[in-house]
Amino acid sequence: MSKRSHGGRPGGGMPNQAAMMRQIQKMQEDMIAAQEALETETVDVSVGGGAVTIVITGHQKVQSIAINPEVIDTDDEEWLTDLQDLLVAAVNQAIEQSQELAASHMGDATGDLGSLLPGGMGGLFG
Repeated sequence: MSKRSHGGRPGGGMPNQAAMMRQIQKMQEDMIAAQEALETETVDVSVGGGAVTIVITGHQKVQSIAINPEVIDTDDEEWLTDLQDLLVAAVNQAIEQSQELAASHMGDATGDLGSLLPGGMGGLFG
């Protein structure tokens, strides 16, 4: 039987493991920096024509909720129900936008992850 060549790599190992380790270390540093940025970066969401405004961090922590009383029609019998509906909509939109912000930051930090995986497995993270 003939032996198969491993492309000149001793034991058929991964090419340039030192470079791969440096890349992994940089990715870890980038992820830490992204997490730290998300702690202070905020998203502002306004619904109901400015009736409710929410400020939320990239870690999905609500910093403030502002209700503009000038936009809420308290003469309407349904004003409380309307306000509650607006609060739910605003919180949900704020969380969604905060998650998108976090995904963007983390995607930037892990962008080269696929190139580190053998055999085309990089497509699992794209």
